[in-house]
Amino acid sequence: MGNFLRLVQNENMKIYHRLRTWIMFAILVLLAMLFGVLFYLGSGPSSIGAWDAVDQLSFLYFLVSIFSVVVAADIVAAEFTWGTVKLLLVRPWTRTKVLLSKLLAVLLFTLAMTAVYLLAIMAISFLLFPNLPSDVFPDSSGSFAYIMEDLLYNYIDLLVITIFSFMVSTVFRTSGLAIGLSMFILFAGNIFTMLFHPSRYVWAKYMLFVNMDLGQYRGGQIGPAGMTLGFSAAVLTGYVLLFLLIAWFVFKKRDVAA
Repeated sequence: MGNFLRLVQNENMKIYHRLRTWIMFAILVLLAMLFGVLFYLGSGPSSIGAWDAVDQLSFLYFLVSIFSVVVAADIVAAEFTWGTVKLLLVRPWTRTKVLLSKLLAVLLFTLAMTAVYLLAIMAISFLLFPNLPSDVFPDSSGSFAYIMEDLLYNYIDLLVITIFSFMVSTVFRTSGLAIGLSMFILFAGNIFTMLFHPSRYVWAKYMLFVNMDLGQYRGGQIGPAGMTLGFSAAVLTGYVLLFLLIAWFVFKKRDVAA
């Protein structure tokens, strides 16, 4: 267990020793500050409350998704690009542990990026705007719970996209393709949902795109074609397990001697 933890630590060092990683964190914080100031100048200090400002800044979470995809797309493909995968596999670790350590490092990065995002938007909102009753949330006393629930739905969406990027990176050994396909799913998902809506095509409720917006089930609402939160969670779990199985199988069988 100790050797595996050191392996995970080694993968984390690879992520955080790169200047690119810290630029990502800096961009996230700076944009939160920039848009917070723009909202302040545009609306005035007393027109909206701090929690409403947090809600307005929540659109920045798409940056966390993009940055997570970039890291996931690179963590395996870079080993093949630099030729370091041979050095990694000659050590006394199984391929399964090597791949698992990379996956855990990516997941830890998504958690760190999400934490920085949340702290940044909350800090700038409460520094610039007063803690007034919310105009957005039905229960102002539950504003934090509402924000966290919304963040949880978005984080699950992020996890699916990130693991997909990790799988493509492992299978095709190219970060560019992994990033491109992941961005396509991230931004074109709504278009495919409109084209293949479950209300018109019953089979469409099993598509990945249709199930990624878990926020549609807030408050116990029922989705199209009788879809529920449990159903979409089960479908997403199935896709994630499929992505991980494909990544593990390919990485396990791949010849790296050449």
